[in-house]
Amino acid sequence: MAAFSEMGVMPEIAQAVEEMDWLLPTDIQAESIPLILGGGDVLMAAETGSGKTGAFSIPVIQIVYETLKDQMEGKKGKAAIKTGGAVLNKWQMNPYDRGSAFAIGSDGLCCQSREIKEWHGCRATRGVTKGKYYYEVSCHDQGLCRVGWSTMQASLDLGTDKFGFGFGGTGKKSHNKQFDSYGEEFTMHDTIGCFLDIDKGQIKFSKNGKDLGLAFEFPPHIRNQALFAACVLKNAELKFNFGEEDFKFPPKDGFIGLCKAPDGNVVKSQHSGNAQVVQTQNLPNAPKALIVEPSRELAEQTLNNVKQFKKYVDNPKLRELLIIGGVAARDQLSVLEQGVDIVVGTPGRLDDLVSTGKLNLSQVRFLVLDEADGLLLQGYSDFINRIHSQIPQITSDGKRLQVIVCSATLHSFDVKKLSEKIMHFPTWVDLKGEDSVPETVHHVVVPVNPKADKLWERLGKNHIRTDEVHAKDNTRPGANTPGPDRKGHQFSCVCLHGDRKPQERKQNLERFKRGDVRFLICTDVAARGIDIHGVPYVINVTLPDEKQNYVHRIGRVGRAERMGLAISLVAKEKEKVWYHVCSSRGKGCYNTRLKEEGGCTIWYNEMQLLGEIEEHLNCTIAQVEPDIKVPVDDFDGKVTYGQKRALGGGLYKGHVDILAPTVQELAALEKEAQTSFLHLGYLPNQLFRTF
Repeated sequence: MAAFSEMGVMPEIAQAVEEMDWLLPTDIQAESIPLILGGGDVLMAAETGSGKTGAFSIPVIQIVYETLKDQMEGKKGKAAIKTGGAVLNKWQMNPYDRGSAFAIGSDGLCCQSREIKEWHGCRATRGVTKGKYYYEVSCHDQGLCRVGWSTMQASLDLGTDKFGFGFGGTGKKSHNKQFDSYGEEFTMHDTIGCFLDIDKGQIKFSKNGKDLGLAFEFPPHIRNQALFAACVLKNAELKFNFGEEDFKFPPKDGFIGLCKAPDGNVVKSQHSGNAQVVQTQNLPNAPKALIVEPSRELAEQTLNNVKQFKKYVDNPKLRELLIIGGVAARDQLSVLEQGVDIVVGTPGRLDDLVSTGKLNLSQVRFLVLDEADGLLLQGYSDFINRIHSQIPQITSDGKRLQVIVCSATLHSFDVKKLSEKIMHFPTWVDLKGEDSVPETVHHVVVPVNPKADKLWERLGKNHIRTDEVHAKDNTRPGANTPGPDRKGHQFSCVCLHGDRKPQERKQNLERFKRGDVRFLICTDVAARGIDIHGVPYVINVTLPDEKQNYVHRIGRVGRAERMGLAISLVAKEKEKVWYHVCSSRGKGCYNTRLKEEGGCTIWYNEMQLLGEIEEHLNCTIAQVEPDIKVPVDDFDGKVTYGQKRALGGGLYKGHVDILAPTVQELAALEKEAQTSFLHLGYLPNQLFRTF
């Protein structure tokens, strides 16, 4: 408990963590928890099973509790938003009046956009109507930018219409899409001064204290309008100084810092967020935290962790809600009406409730995107952007929205691009680097090659022989019955895939976790984040067609420092398999033409997929025979799969006798499927396996 308390975790949460036998924080928790508690946005990349859920849920629970406690005691933030749509009570850049990829630091002065193809701009929270004013901008890198002044009617792309006046780093001044040479170029380490004389109707700029001369005279339509400090960026970062800090190059000739403008000369921005920010503060359906998961199983698992961590948090108690599809919406709506503080959910049902106004996002303090690459891979980028756009960047108590993005495979262009758009100067906690396999996971390949074994020539011509051991088993959907294997042992199994009902999926997963059943047969729905300690083996009957999913699949073993073995059966011959793109999703479909020919099949080449996985991981995966006799010396004889690594002793050898029969049987079935395929001579209308 002391270890977590030293990071700033409140004692009530630390006590609950201790009862879960978390005596010390994992590396990702030690790095991320203080950053999140400190108010920052965090990009979190770590090995699967490294404790990422705790790394974000512990600080989220604590900050939500502290926020509710402050509200209960009547405390307000330093930069409280007033009712009636008024803006923040200080001079800063406006989070409600900015481009989608424009980020503003917690001080309201440091600005950034890492979009390299598009310009993104922003205006200040306040403008002026009379007087002589000055502000400075310091350039922090070599990106492109324009700084200057604009009215509220101007485009955020400063200087491209008749209501904005900009000066860019290329040494050009711009107004109404006219770019003319002016002053000098500027870049990193330069400080640009922006001068505005409203009484004379003039704008000028300086570079590192050097006066660059008159840049613009106001046209008549600007004379009676308020002017706001503004900028537009392309892959650039800069910082504003409105006069709260000493200027590097103090102005002369009667110009004063913007922050010293008399109240009578100040106009507040119309873009300040909605008045509902304060008015909806006590709405029951307005949670403080929203955690988005790509699957129902992950959402349920995260919610259970939240419940455990908040066990001793009291006065006020935190209320959590699971929002997922496949269950009655009325039950979720009933809980919403009673009040919620933390919502964990999946995109489909969340989108439904938000779009119908049943779930209010106006008070969200935290947005967490777990398994972010999985969310994007499933096509939820529009949903994420839509949700983010409805969450105020500044809450009613003056706190900034915090965004947490985490995944075991964070290093993708799409995730990076998303983070640049919705996060504010995120800290990258990277304990993983590019995708790799944890040391606790041993992974091997068992090749299946029917050409090397002529047994297939003696098989029947039109069918695959089986021992019919399960011919009389109850195989109806939902039935999970044990049966004897060939050697007389008892085994039982459950299924986990998208066609099973949510309650059945939940029950099956719980039965496997408890050890009531020995085998979990599943699709990629269980590849991400499912946390079951002590699972010794994963067998890939087919390789995933997305190379990133290989790391997720085999990461179901080797969790919490326990050792695990992942075995992949890899066909050495390509196979033609179903890939339904028809409207019926395969029901009653017999269109065996290839997808590119308008059909519902593809060639599945596992040797090619294996090569892509090895290239992605920058390693060669060891190949073994179905008896999986990996040399003991490879792992120093210190491994018992499903258990923590031993300090000594020879505990490794026993795995062969336990697992080899199962692998051999699976390999035999795979080989029989392929050999029948070969026997039929690659007929295009003959299919043998679906996935």
